[in-house]
Amino acid sequence: MNKLLTPLAAAAALLAASAAWAAQGGALDALKAFVDGTKSGRAEFTQTVTSPDGKRTKTSTGSFEFQRPDRFRFDYRKPYAQLIVGDGAKVWLFDPDLNQATVRKMDRALGATPAALLAGNKLEQDFVLAEQPAADGLDWVLATPREHADGSLQSVRVGFKAGQLAAIEIVDAFGQRSVLRFSAVSANVALPAEHFRFVAPAGADVIEQ
Repeated sequence: MNKLLTPLAAAAALLAASAAWAAQGGALDALKAFVDGTKSGRAEFTQTVTSPDGKRTKTSTGSFEFQRPDRFRFDYRKPYAQLIVGDGAKVWLFDPDLNQATVRKMDRALGATPAALLAGNKLEQDFVLAEQPAADGLDWVLATPREHADGSLQSVRVGFKAGQLAAIEIVDAFGQRSVLRFSAVSANVALPAEHFRFVAPAGADVIEQ
């Protein structure tokens, strides 16, 4: 995993991680039920990123928390530490090895991204949704960004198993593919408010985009 992910790519990469919250019906019904009925949650994730030519892969692990609307926290632990926090107004990306934080306004960083699927509340405003054939033991929804998106993504696929959210597959504008698998999921849990706030450590470089 590139340690210098932009907030958008990181949110997409994480953007990553979500949950296995129960829903009834097909994959599209399950996705809509997740967005409508799950107000907060946490999960562990494993992310595999594959280069456009398919020859290189990188794997990372971490945890994800979210609270609607537009608050989320991605905590990458291995192989490198990296923290992404959406506080409702801004998205922060912090690299502890570099002691560097990048910050971007929420309306520029979220939009039609996987984070918008997981923590946002404007599902059909930002995406065209369509059910896909079952594959790899999962039922899939294809979420294609609408025309007003910034062009950084080709598509997002959301996978469900027995009506529970299980995976997200992201293809960016360059053809790089990221697949996140979720485990240890809890839905509608109380989460500390400070988990969705970021204060740059003393001496950290802060870059605004």
